[in-house]
Amino acid sequence: MGQFVELTSADGFTFPAYVAQPTGKPKGGLVVLQEIFGVNAHIRSVADGYAADGYFVVAPSTFHRVKAGVELGYTEADMGAGFALKTAVEALPEPGVMPDIQAAIDHAAQAGKVGMVGYCWGGLLTWRSACLLKGLSAAVPYYGGGMTGEAEAARQPQVPVLAHFGDQDHWIALDTVEAFKQAQPGVVVQVYAANHGFNCDQRGSYNQAAAELARERTLAFLAQHVG
Repeated sequence: MGQFVELTSADGFTFPAYVAQPTGKPKGGLVVLQEIFGVNAHIRSVADGYAADGYFVVAPSTFHRVKAGVELGYTEADMGAGFALKTAVEALPEPGVMPDIQAAIDHAAQAGKVGMVGYCWGGLLTWRSACLLKGLSAAVPYYGGGMTGEAEAARQPQVPVLAHFGDQDHWIALDTVEAFKQAQPGVVVQVYAANHGFNCDQRGSYNQAAAELARERTLAFLAQHVG
């Protein structure tokens, strides 16, 4: 079980992050980026899981600049609330939430090399982090909404990237995934017979087989590039 700590961005903004520590010496640091539902019970369990695998995990609240203490479930109402918060964060003046993610990377770096894993909106932010931020050694976006669009796909990652997508994802059309693969030949793209959110065991779209295979590949990728 982890705990929340306060981190400080380059602009002096303070925000909470859930930190989960491994038993024994960490293999490295790992930043876990939330979906549009906050650093909720699911994201905390994901962080705890990676800590159990040996990583010092930091899961920052990427909503904190627009609303504190967000912890949503997965109903239609929660979906609407989360989407509105995500839209508000995306509308912040540049650089928006990116300095908060940089602060999380910097905090995780006390454990050595740092990787990043993000889900849904967090997948998009993971992709941006791989292209824009410093101190990462690997990035793993899961079904990053928007990252297969032309503007995002034109970015250039500075670190190795493994991207997971579902072929039944109604938010991310498969033809845009194919276009992303063409635009980013250096990115490892894995596609599963699954829906959006297939990793989340609290959602109806959970797909155990896809989640387990993606996690296995993610851990192997992190072992290769982080430690």
